[in-house]
Amino acid sequence: MSGHSKWATIKRKKGAKDQARGKVFSKLIKEITIAARHGGGDPAGNPRLRTAIEAAKAENMPGTNIDRAIKRGTGELEGVSYEEITYEGYGPGGIAILLEVATDNRNRTAGEIRHVFSKGGGNMAEAGAVSWMFHSRGLIVVEKTAVDEEKLMDLALEAGADDVNTDGAESYEIVTSLAGFDKVRKALESAGIATVSAELAKVPQNTVAVSEGDAPAVLRLIDALEEHDDVQKVYANFQIADDVLTRLAG
Repeated sequence: MSGHSKWATIKRKKGAKDQARGKVFSKLIKEITIAARHGGGDPAGNPRLRTAIEAAKAENMPGTNIDRAIKRGTGELEGVSYEEITYEGYGPGGIAILLEVATDNRNRTAGEIRHVFSKGGGNMAEAGAVSWMFHSRGLIVVEKTAVDEEKLMDLALEAGADDVNTDGAESYEIVTSLAGFDKVRKALESAGIATVSAELAKVPQNTVAVSEGDAPAVLRLIDALEEHDDVQKVYANFQIADDVLTRLAG
């Protein structure tokens, strides 16, 4: 499990997302709108939309909000037209960072993201500089208290998961192909196994060990990028010791 996945899990458990529910809803509404625009408003035939709706429901978003976002995407309701952009860069300790952005003003967003990188001790990079380090995968996180390791391994692998990482102190991380994501998620749901998160993500092929001295700067930059209104997803390839992550989260 990458340090970024562990950090996100720790923040979820501490309720950090609840403190910024309006921002979370805004990002989810953007994703639903974009998914509906590209693949239609029927989640049965649009995997991206289906995943976005599941994420919204997991955050207890009202159904009316979801419906309006879908209709804005399909053109049934007027709304802002968002452009999807990927930004790449480096952070303290040489970590690679990949951003998925949805914006209605490319120039404004590029300048703001560049400023966040610079202020956080990192720098933006040219297209393609770090994206090759990440692969598109399904990523499902399950708390270790929710299920026995052997049972989860058997269930996930039988459903078609590529791998189950068990090295996290508190969570398992299930990695799937994009095509196999829904099947694995539904298998867990049918077995009554609750998930911390289930999403289509960019998973780093390899991770970079970050020293305890660099760790605070790395996490500050990641948090600052995630807090930007136009940033939908942040992916990074850092690895920080569990005890250091827990201490810094405290």
